[in-house]
Amino acid sequence: MKTDLHPNYQDAEIRCACGNVIQTRSTRKSVLIGICNLCHPFYTGTQKFVDTAGRVDKFQQRLIKTQAAQAAAAATKSAKKKK
Repeated sequence: MKTDLHPNYQDAEIRCACGNVIQTRSTRKSVLIGICNLCHPFYTGTQKFVDTAGRVDKFQQRLIKTQAAQAAAAATKSAKKKK
């Protein structure tokens, strides 16, 4: 059998953005997470808007840009048909 096959597990801390700290064991000393069971809307029963790093805004900007490009393509296509 192979020796030293399994990684070294040690005590670790999982830190949430809300400040909650969970003690566990892992191959890493610490893990940072954005949301945990104490602040997640499903577990708390409250509706809370969670936008990590402006992802919703980035999506909205991409959506607007795509819709504008589609409208421009449709306009040029209809202009070519009229000729």
